[in-house]
Amino acid sequence: MSQQHVNPSSEDPSRTEENPSTRSARAVVTALVAAGVRDVVLAPGSRSAPLAYALAAAAGADWLRVHVRVDERSAGFVALGLAHEGPTAVVTTSGTAVANLHPAVLEAAHAHLPLIVVSADRPHELRGVGANQTTDQVKIFGSAVRGYWELPADRGEVGALVSSAVVRAVTAATGVRTRNAGPVQLNIAFADPLVPDGEWSPGVRPAPGLQVRPSRPADAVELPRGPRTVVVAGDGAPSGISALTERWGWPVLAEPSSGVRTSSFALPAGRVLLGIEELSAPIERVVVLGRPTLSRSVTRLLARTDVQVVVVSGHADWADVAGTAAVVCDQISVPGEPSAQEQLWWLRWAKAASGADTVLNSARGLDGAAVANLLLGTAESTVVLGSSMAVRHADLTGAAGADLAPELVVANRGLAGIDGTLSTATGLALAGRQVRALVGDLTFAHDVGGLARGRLEPEVDLQVIVLDDGGGTIFATLEHGRQEHQAVFERYFATPQYLDIAALAAGFGARHALIRGTQGLSDLARELAAPVRGRSVLQVQLDPQAERARAVDLSGQVEVAARAALVG
Repeated sequence: MSQQHVNPSSEDPSRTEENPSTRSARAVVTALVAAGVRDVVLAPGSRSAPLAYALAAAAGADWLRVHVRVDERSAGFVALGLAHEGPTAVVTTSGTAVANLHPAVLEAAHAHLPLIVVSADRPHELRGVGANQTTDQVKIFGSAVRGYWELPADRGEVGALVSSAVVRAVTAATGVRTRNAGPVQLNIAFADPLVPDGEWSPGVRPAPGLQVRPSRPADAVELPRGPRTVVVAGDGAPSGISALTERWGWPVLAEPSSGVRTSSFALPAGRVLLGIEELSAPIERVVVLGRPTLSRSVTRLLARTDVQVVVVSGHADWADVAGTAAVVCDQISVPGEPSAQEQLWWLRWAKAASGADTVLNSARGLDGAAVANLLLGTAESTVVLGSSMAVRHADLTGAAGADLAPELVVANRGLAGIDGTLSTATGLALAGRQVRALVGDLTFAHDVGGLARGRLEPEVDLQVIVLDDGGGTIFATLEHGRQEHQAVFERYFATPQYLDIAALAAGFGARHALIRGTQGLSDLARELAAPVRGRSVLQVQLDPQAERARAVDLSGQVEVAARAALVG
């Protein structure tokens, strides 16, 4: 599909007698809409006022939707969530407001999401002279953005200049030409006056003009049958390839946010299965989809020099951490049906996985792994997973194949930070989805402001499930959790907080429910069976010491069961 853009020089914004800042802002908004932007997140400020007035008029004409957030850091991640649906702009005023977008920009860069930063700036003559709220915003995001464009304070006609910059910015953000989608920055200087001289009636949505043709994917590379092959599907692997993996007939080790977890060949507890020498040693070829980020066993596999690594990626910056890839291509084709040898290879992996299933689906009571398994097995809404233990619980125990219920699973695995998770979930909800987010208590505290809703902003259907386990359980599963480090572990790694989750939820106007005790999973199942309506917080109360012990022990129990099934 080609992208089309309008040249705003033929539109009213550049033909009327508005003041220069008003004229620039209206031209920018017109060009963004023509380029396909349908959602804009605005963090209000004075220097960005011309854009606010133009956005208000455009929203009134049904050109786009505007979402207002007072915290720029949260606004960036709300826009990031919306960017899963298409190119999305986030607008800020000058100064520290721009810098607060940096975490979201970095996540968008590594997750290949089309985030368009529109930063308002002071005129050039006010830079470097001590003017208020003025700093060096030129390329403030460094190499994280796919491109940077600067529009000076308008002193005359603006049409062609604005159109060219916006066309190039949106094209770069969507990766139409480069196949490397990601964030961009449009830095726009505005001079006084910052308020319009009169009302703007935008009229009919601008029609596209300039056509930007996409680069053409290369032909598929044919992979012969024969080698013992596994498919490793990481974050961002396209869901459309799930059906292809079923024709290939090879074991699929898919991360929860890969989009390939629905394949009938996707196996649970993939990272544990890879740790079994009898399964992993005979591997001769690996097909890599997306960007694997969760498992050290996968990392070790992809570093092996005796395995052919085939990377299937539509991005210019493909995943090949160890530098072992033998082939990098857009797509692959596999001739014919699985051979008898390949069927036996698959059955061997499936046999081990069946043993893992006996542990994963056993009645263990209320713990993080059981919550993740229940969520991915029953929730039909969009699921957002926090990047700490939540996504790892889901990776180990969460449903796979036909048992996977959600239509979309998202995790901010671009840089795997816990910041902005609730705001990202809010952005997805603003796109019209029912969203359930599974996070730990630290991830919740880190972005509790993402629950905030302005009185004039629409309600979202967002349910946040908080695994309240007393801090950073993930560190207990790493070397820092060893006995010899216990003297410093609690304060310097687990970092338990005083959190009144119920009070925080109430303060932001969200419903709260406490899930705990022997009936906890049953209570949670009832909550998950109901549709998501408005904002709610489900606090799953867990015993910190027991949760940490289970997080460490469960993988071992799964491995023992998988080995027993393999030799049984």
